[in-house]
Amino acid sequence: MTRTLAAALALCLALCPTFGGAALANPVTRDPSKIPAGSYVLDKRHASLTAKIAHLGGFSRYTLRFTGLEGGFTVDPANWRATKVSFSVDPKSVDTGDPSFNKQIAGYFDVAKYPAITFVSTGLTGGDNGEGQLTGDLTFHGVTKPVTLDVAFNGVGPGLLGAGTRMGFSGTARIKRSDFGETAVRQWAGDDIDLIFEIEFTRK
Repeated sequence: MTRTLAAALALCLALCPTFGGAALANPVTRDPSKIPAGSYVLDKRHASLTAKIAHLGGFSRYTLRFTGLEGGFTVDPANWRATKVSFSVDPKSVDTGDPSFNKQIAGYFDVAKYPAITFVSTGLTGGDNGEGQLTGDLTFHGVTKPVTLDVAFNGVGPGLLGAGTRMGFSGTARIKRSDFGETAVRQWAGDDIDLIFEIEFTRK
């Protein structure tokens, strides 16, 4: 069998219900108490963080994407609400689709002085139905403030072709950049920042 044919067969097994592949890569439960115990790390290829901010009083909710993401946690399904999540973002990784504008935006973040944006969770409420709120300390621009993320647990299950364990989350939050001492170009950009994330983790 050629490599091309083998790759095509693997893809079909993963994507085609007629071969039973759907059951090999779908989430099987959204019940947090059924998450397999262990340590999980962010799958960077399937993780995105975007930020939206009003431009010139509201002509648009201009969108930025951050590509330099790290994160992980260790979970005990018997006490899953006690899970501590840590997450970091490289502010230099901001992507607007325009390399020169990326550097300009990164300059507003003072990346040489503040090379990381971090979040460390402090509590989790809800979650029994797959939706809840994750509270934690966000450090941005050298200032640490408590924030709350609205989170949806999209489920846990086997990875591609049944290999490993994978889980995914979606979520949103809103912060004020002025709360973190970031007030650059206030005449052009709003204070409220909407954060949207879609992330997946795999078990070590």
